[in-house]
Amino acid sequence: MLTLQYIPYSQIEKLNSAKRIAKLINIVKQDNIVFMEGRLTKEEEAELIKKTMEEISAKFTGIEIATVYPEKDDMAGFKKLFANFLLGNRQGMTIIGPATIVKQIKKNPEKIQLLTQDKKKKR
Repeated sequence: MLTLQYIPYSQIEKLNSAKRIAKLINIVKQDNIVFMEGRLTKEEEAELIKKTMEEISAKFTGIEIATVYPEKDDMAGFKKLFANFLLGNRQGMTIIGPATIVKQIKKNPEKIQLLTQDKKKKR
């Protein structure tokens, strides 16, 4: 069974980086695909990948991650700066899934494709 777990930004905004990363890894290690409102900082994303690599085992083979940003061209000048100031890392969406289930995440301007595979089958 494929389980998707939505995490609103309000659940992670008050967590420090280490706790935020630990929470995401724990959810993914339970074979859930995370749809998180907002995005990680570049440093947090690098740390997530580092921590994931440290925890790789026969049961947990890693993650697939993609961040979807809102259309940046929709807003101009001051309006865009004001939105970034107010929303910060809340803009966009982050998708994280276990590598045993998520084969690939494809992004283009019109859609996101999350390609999955049966966990029992090998890559």
